[in-house]
Amino acid sequence: MTKFITSFLRDENGAAAAEYALILAIVGAGIATAAGLLGTSISNAITRTGDAIDDVNPAAAA
Repeated sequence: MTKFITSFLRDENGAAAAEYALILAIVGAGIATAAGLLGTSISNAITRTGDAIDDVNPAAAA
């Protein structure tokens, strides 16, 4: 029984899986944050571009 407990405590396979899960969570959070920030920026740029086109050609807005 002592050998089993010692072997169990030295086994690091579970630690590797936990580390990969933590890395995946951090990368996922970064991607979600970047997508949110870029999505807002892109939406604002498209709106400004549309407004500029409407200013140049008011007939296109009607």
